[in-house]
Amino acid sequence: MTHFTAVFRSILRYSALTVIILAAFAGIRGQTVVDKTVATVSDGVRTEVILYSEILWQLALQPRSSIVNPSKEDLNNALESLMNQQLFALEALRLPRTKPTDAEIQAEIRAILAKFPSTAAFEERLRSVGFSSVRDDDFVDLITKRVAIDNFVDFRFRAFVVVNPDEVQKYYNDTFVPDFRRRQPGVVIPTLETQRASIHSLLVEEKVAARIESFLDDRKRQAEIVILSEP
Repeated sequence: MTHFTAVFRSILRYSALTVIILAAFAGIRGQTVVDKTVATVSDGVRTEVILYSEILWQLALQPRSSIVNPSKEDLNNALESLMNQQLFALEALRLPRTKPTDAEIQAEIRAILAKFPSTAAFEERLRSVGFSSVRDDDFVDLITKRVAIDNFVDFRFRAFVVVNPDEVQKYYNDTFVPDFRRRQPGVVIPTLETQRASIHSLLVEEKVAARIESFLDDRKRQAEIVILSEP
């Protein structure tokens, strides 16, 4: 989601010539590409596949990642993101959910476009991985699944996070003030009141990130994740 900060490590993922993306949320028809199954993720009830094409889709949404000659690091990071997201998708099946609204979907597309020099530049990347444009039905379906996952993450990990005033005060005294003095010696330190909202948001994101990390560690111990081929 666009409001996630840098603290939040976000995440995403997804048998052979027919591409299925996040089938846990309902399938979408894929592009015609020479493909291979890279990994499977199973929770003991459902087994989902991750295809090489889906790794390229993930890279296409990342401005600093090459699609033509992706590095091993980028490929592995994309695969890790897709495996994590598949774990979220499987978990989300256990909870009631509503379909993302058109407004949410368009907001996500705008947020992605903002990371690129122009819509044309981004659509060139999309075409290289099988989509025609940002209006391509399959691309919109892909973004719909991303938003659905983000909404689940918001509900599952963010909705019940509480940061109390004492925690904000402690962070201000123990972290903000020493860091500010080190970075800007001699400058008047901003008051707690001027920093309260930003510190509160930061602490919320840290707690969300910790909850997500704990969830993924737990699910990875329980799930069966099989790497079938190198991405």
